[in-house]
Amino acid sequence: MGRASKVKNHDEAKRWLGEGKSYAWMVAKYKEKYGVDTSPTYWAVYRNRADLPLRIARDNDLIPWQVEQRHRWSYDLVMLRFEARRRAVEQGDSNLKPLSDYDAKRLASWKRDLTEANAVVYYDPTTDDGFFLVPREISDTDIVRAIRPGDPAKPRSTDS
Repeated sequence: MGRASKVKNHDEAKRWLGEGKSYAWMVAKYKEKYGVDTSPTYWAVYRNRADLPLRIARDNDLIPWQVEQRHRWSYDLVMLRFEARRRAVEQGDSNLKPLSDYDAKRLASWKRDLTEANAVVYYDPTTDDGFFLVPREISDTDIVRAIRPGDPAKPRSTDS
């Protein structure tokens, strides 16, 4: 039999998640209000188990690769995540918060650099760096190079 939930009021927890309260805020509030220690991961798992919408944008067109753990925080990948989030918010995804001004400026600068270099992002998991900016080709339709036959990168599964 599983452990009892730390959540004292499920309606309240779901409302907070729906309002976009940060996990850090929820950790602090739960400690203050109920004297219960939780963690950001606890709330992410709770969100998933409660079948509430994700707080992240999944965009298999912008991030089509299975990314190796060692490359998960590459600057180019972070920028692709920002762009996925920006697009999702622009298309009306109310589960996501817009980028902060700081992150929006970083993204704009990075995209400007891509445009000026006439480049796209390419991923090679067999290298130390992983991500590279490569010259744009006629077949490139977005800011990333699609996976081609023979590429070392593997497609990202559609259920992740």
